[in-house]
Amino acid sequence: QVQLVESGGGLVQAGGSLRLSCAASGSIYSINGMGWYRQAPGAQRELVAFIAKSGSTNYADSVKGRFTISEDNAKNTVYLQMDSLKPEDTAVYYCNANVRTVAGASLHYWGQGTQVTVSS
Repeated sequence: QVQLVESGGGLVQAGGSLRLSCAASGSIYSINGMGWYRQAPGAQRELVAFIAKSGSTNYADSVKGRFTISEDNAKNTVYLQMDSLKPEDTAVYYCNANVRTVAGASLHYWGQGTQVTVSS
């Protein structure tokens, strides 16, 4: 079993910053990539940022230049630095990990979600 624990959400004014963290633990052999998704009320869950095992990254157009994804491989942790936040960034943010387990399976796991609210 693999667990993802997120932290760092909260309430911030427009223009402010937040940093999200997501730590993976459990029966992990390797992590192929980790990412952040978000879901606003009434909307579909969407990819925000992704970082592959190689270190390559990709971002949603709406966050390019404002958000930065990074990782600490030794800690199986991924971060999302969010700057210049806008009210439209308000959503529940979910961490996702593509994990190869000790048993040899390649599976996706989700965190429980953390609320980010940006006030205008």
